[in-house]
Amino acid sequence: MSGFTIKGWCPDAWRPMAAGDGLLVRVKPCFSRLSREETLQVCALSRQYGNGLIDVTRRANLQIRGVAEAGWRPLIEVLVNAGLVDPDHAIEARRNILLAPHWTVGDASHRLAVELREKLPELPDLPSKMGFVIDAGDALVLLDEPGDFRIERGESGGLILRAAGREKGVAVSEGEAVGRIIALAHWFHDSGGAAAGRMVRHDAPLPPWAQGDARPAPPAPPASRAQPGPVCAGFVYGVPFSQIEADRLAHAVTTAGATSLRLTPWRLVILEGGSAGEHPGLIADPADPLLRVEACPGAPFCPQATVATRDLARRLAPLMQESLHVSGCAKGCACSRKTALVLTGREGRFDLSRNAHAGDRADISGLHPDHIPALLETR
Repeated sequence: MSGFTIKGWCPDAWRPMAAGDGLLVRVKPCFSRLSREETLQVCALSRQYGNGLIDVTRRANLQIRGVAEAGWRPLIEVLVNAGLVDPDHAIEARRNILLAPHWTVGDASHRLAVELREKLPELPDLPSKMGFVIDAGDALVLLDEPGDFRIERGESGGLILRAAGREKGVAVSEGEAVGRIIALAHWFHDSGGAAAGRMVRHDAPLPPWAQGDARPAPPAPPASRAQPGPVCAGFVYGVPFSQIEADRLAHAVTTAGATSLRLTPWRLVILEGGSAGEHPGLIADPADPLLRVEACPGAPFCPQATVATRDLARRLAPLMQESLHVSGCAKGCACSRKTALVLTGREGRFDLSRNAHAGDRADISGLHPDHIPALLETR
C-alpha cells in the first residue's frame, strides 16, 4: 500500500520532526530514567514551549509535542543546560540505547549501559533509526523490541552479541561485550549498511568474529514485564496511546510522592518510590481494555494520516478481547507487531485486516469510522 512517506530518520532534540501540531522534540533520558525534578522540568517545558502533550516513545524516550519553530532554540538551550540533551549533535544522535526497564544500579544491564554510554564517541555515524539493546537480565524482556545491535543473556546463561535479523549470536564476556558491539557498528558502517538503513535489512555476511550459534535466553512471561501494578521500585502505570498531558504527569509524580520516573517501551511508566493510587491520564488497572489497543496520533496531528484514530480506538476498546491497532496510514508507527485486528486509514476510511500489520491486505475495505463499532459487536 502506498500513499505515505518513510522519513528514514527519527526525531531527536537537535533534529526535530514537523508534525501536524508543531515540532516533535525528543528527550532521551539517561537509562530511560528521570529524577522527580527532571520530570517536573520537562512537564513545565512542555507547557512553556509545546502544546502541553508528552509522548512516551517505543524506545523509552519522551517527546515534547507542538513546539513552535521560534521556541525550539530556547527549549534546546534549557534542555542542554539541564543535562537532558548532549551539546554535541553527533553524540546526541548516538544515544539510542534501549535498556531492560527493570534494571537495578550495578546489575549487568546497568553496568553494560554505563560503559556503552561512556564510549559513544567511539561509534561511527549511523542512520538515525538505528539503536542498541541491552537485555542482560535472567529472562529477556526486549526480544520483541527493535534494536540493531544487541547484547542479551544467552540460553546458556552467559552474554551474547547478536545482530538484528539473526536468530543466533556469538558468546561474549561482559568485559568484551561493549567493545564487540562498537566493532559491529563499525562493520555495519564500513560494509555499506547505511544504504540498507537497518541491520535487519543489511544482507552482507557478518564478520567471522560476530557469527555464532548462541541463542538468546527464553523471554520473560508477558504479564511479568508489561502490565500495571506494584513492583519493587514503585508502581507501574499504563499511558493510553503513549501520550499524557504534562499537567497530569506532573500531578501524578507529585501526589504519588515519586522520587523518579522510569520509562519503558510498552506504553508503561514506573513511578519509583511512589505510592499506589489512581491518577488521571494513567492506567492503574491491568484489565483496562485500553491496554489492548494501539493507536497513532492520526489526523490532524500527523500529516500522513487521512483519518482520526484515537477517539475511534477509545470507542472500540471495550469491544475487544484481543489486540487492536488503529493506524492513520500504512506505516503503522504505533505498532510494528501483528495484532488480532488492525484498522488502516486510507483516503478517509479504514481497511480492516485480521492477524496482520498495518497496511497488509484488507479483509474488508473502505469502512466508514461510524460503522466499525457495530461491525465488531456482531463478530
